[in-house]
Amino acid sequence: MELRHLRYFVAVVEEGSLTTAAALRLHTSQPSLSRQIRDLEDEVGAQLLSRSVHGVELTAAGKAFLDHARLALAQADTAVEAARRAAQPARKTFAIGFQTGQEMSWLPQAMHVLRDELKKIEVTISSDYSPDLAEALVRGRLDVAFMRAEPAFDLGYEVVDQEALIVLMPSDHRLTSREAIHPREFVGEIFIGGLHKATVLRAVTEDYLRRSGLDVKLNHGVDNLAMAISLVASTRGLALMPAYAKNLLPQSVVSRPLEGEAPTIDLVVGYNKANTSPVLKLFLSRLDELRAPRSEKKD
Repeated sequence: MELRHLRYFVAVVEEGSLTTAAALRLHTSQPSLSRQIRDLEDEVGAQLLSRSVHGVELTAAGKAFLDHARLALAQADTAVEAARRAAQPARKTFAIGFQTGQEMSWLPQAMHVLRDELKKIEVTISSDYSPDLAEALVRGRLDVAFMRAEPAFDLGYEVVDQEALIVLMPSDHRLTSREAIHPREFVGEIFIGGLHKATVLRAVTEDYLRRSGLDVKLNHGVDNLAMAISLVASTRGLALMPAYAKNLLPQSVVSRPLEGEAPTIDLVVGYNKANTSPVLKLFLSRLDELRAPRSEKKD
């Protein structure tokens, strides 16, 4: 008994006619199909189909045989598909992480850098806080991440952008009338800044206020941009945040640049120096393609 016999039998049953099955499903002649069905019945040792002027109908033996025939065909198709997948080289996975909010600006460019590899690899995307991205790189769950250079982790870092800090404030705050904000305006205001997980932002902010000769106390410390925006809206305070925050502001919160030379915070591509992925090597070799559009835009 061959698989083709089972396919012919199922086709005849589903079409209800030898002639229709032969012409439309199997692309063979009706006499040849009839002969194949007789060969199958001889092999089984029972009549499977009863023939009449109205077409064909299943016998009791045919009804018992049909489900098993369909199962056998399905298992055969599954086996073929499994063999084909095994014969093809597995697609490599390249995992990219983004500090939450940065994917809006950097994902298209990252995919452009990988344009020649996309048919050969599967790219996965995730977003998280910068320290969590660093841990994921260390553990091998990510290949690269757009993040802050986290001093607590022994990773490789390549700077791809420098973001100026800007001031976030409620949309009806008195300072919205200013085109730029001098740091002395923070005095007497509720001040919101980075804390535990936002250690890089906290260090940059504290250094800027110290160089400005200001003793501004932190009223609310936050670990991420979403927390900062929420606190600005609810406490009517001011926050110093990286410029990409402008892409995520609700109507209740607005931004203004700092007056004079604003402090900057580096955005880096982080990676595990022990990662030997050839795709990672290619990605790092093309980082100038990421930096170029930013440089041109700033000029």
